[in-house]
Amino acid sequence: MLARREFGRVTLATWLANAAPAAAQTRAPIDPNAAGNATIRGRAGDSDIVIQTTARLAGAIHSLRWSGVEFVDSLDHGRQIQSASNLDVDGAPMIGETFNPTEAGSRDDHVGPRSTSRLRELKVLAPNELRTTNQMAFWLRPGEKSRGNPARNRTLLSNHLVSKHVAIGVAGLPHAIAYDVAFTLPADERHTYAQFEAVTGYMPPRFEVFLRVDMKSRTLVPLDDGPGEQRDPVVLATATGSHAMGVFSPDQPAPGFPNAGYGRFRFKSARVTKWNCVFRVRDPRGLPPGPYRYRHFLAVGTRADVESTLAALVARYQRA
Repeated sequence: MLARREFGRVTLATWLANAAPAAAQTRAPIDPNAAGNATIRGRAGDSDIVIQTTARLAGAIHSLRWSGVEFVDSLDHGRQIQSASNLDVDGAPMIGETFNPTEAGSRDDHVGPRSTSRLRELKVLAPNELRTTNQMAFWLRPGEKSRGNPARNRTLLSNHLVSKHVAIGVAGLPHAIAYDVAFTLPADERHTYAQFEAVTGYMPPRFEVFLRVDMKSRTLVPLDDGPGEQRDPVVLATATGSHAMGVFSPDQPAPGFPNAGYGRFRFKSARVTKWNCVFRVRDPRGLPPGPYRYRHFLAVGTRADVESTLAALVARYQRA
């Protein structure tokens, strides 16, 4: 799934173009008593930022709303605010989606009511804060192909865990959302290369303006469509600037990848835009099992809110 998202794969556009356009805006009522369904909120300006996770997505973020607008295009089990990874297998080169643990579920889950991923833990720690642990499904089922490449996984459910900690309003910044992620690689697998899409956000097409943070001036400047990654934090905004979302990680750039890390994509036929924050780890001797941790901040509000919030975060946390 990372490669599909990262390189604007035809698979996504073709597959989702057949879905009803209104489906992305249709949201079933959330049962607060179902495992995986949770709501947190925090005041930011004249409105609350409201985040919802759902059992349908095994605790992945289904909705983020602020000032009357939905920021997440949660159609299938890939278009959320969520995490995923792509890995090589037994020394064979990594091919996107062929070994692709995914937080919200599998490709076959599509627009259905259940996820192949398994929620292990969800705790609401405070009105503005939650934590989840999820056992990720593989994006492809065994025997399925992506762009002609067969799945390398032999099960539907992986042994890869992803944990996230989300808190609205941090560091004295009401428009900032802390989003910390840990991927746990199992001890019984051998990998030499991992691409961690540590966090991504799929957004409705109204978020049509692509921007990046100029790290010297700490201001927002135009960013072309790419698609793909570049080195500066990314913001997606509406044309009027009334609503925007951006991402910044103090852990970027990843060692060995100074000109990558923050991606942006526009899938016109699927009527969705997206941003992501990607880390890569390589060790020919084999990647050690255990957790790989990454820290992020999301910024939500008007374009001006997001610009000032990201400027403050960069000033505070950016590495020299």
